[in-house]
Amino acid sequence: MGLSHIRDNLNHLLPDINGKEMSYLEFLHQILKEEISAREKRSRDRRLQAAELPYVRTPDDFDYAFNNSVTRRQINQLLDLTWIESAYNIIFLGPSGVGKTHLAVTLGVQAVEQGYKVSFVTMDRLIKLLKTEEISVRARQKLRKIMNSDLVIIDEIGFQPITRQESNLFFQIISNLYEQRSVIITSNKGFDEWAELMQDPVITAAILDRLTHHSEIFNMTGDSYRLKHRDSILR
Repeated sequence: MGLSHIRDNLNHLLPDINGKEMSYLEFLHQILKEEISAREKRSRDRRLQAAELPYVRTPDDFDYAFNNSVTRRQINQLLDLTWIESAYNIIFLGPSGVGKTHLAVTLGVQAVEQGYKVSFVTMDRLIKLLKTEEISVRARQKLRKIMNSDLVIIDEIGFQPITRQESNLFFQIISNLYEQRSVIITSNKGFDEWAELMQDPVITAAILDRLTHHSEIFNMTGDSYRLKHRDSILR
């Protein structure tokens, strides 16, 4: 029956259960609960590994006092994840160090915990995957996994300029995700700068039209948390 957790842990489970007065039916119910719990944990761990998140963050890890452009109440509302079922997008805009990726990862971890498939990819890596899709099996497999995810996190749009051809490839994947999958975007560029970034105002308009149609946009401001809390080797 594939009850691997019971098989591997029966010797540990029996002493706990023998010390309690329970029927055979209660005993069976107890060890099956252990099996289900172990399977859920293994499934969660596989989803978390497949998501390729750069780190793990929880809602309590974010310093709302340091950056008040996003409130705890807003993030708590997002943590119910109902927007994933509606294929809504979340967009975090702002300078480096204000917590955009931190919040994106927090939502990604929560989605994994709730059973959703998540994919995290930087813009630079995504472009490389799109450009090598026709010649690389690994790139095709990775892009297929992205397209089959419930939530796609695209990080660091704007850190590297892209060509018009690359912008067109990016448009194609956004168009395919549109109203089918939820997307979280982080960018250090405002929307008014995207046309220059992507070197084609028409494609940029088409991309933004799809990303923002069903979306929640956070314009984050403030100082860099990393600079404020940097470690120095000099004392």
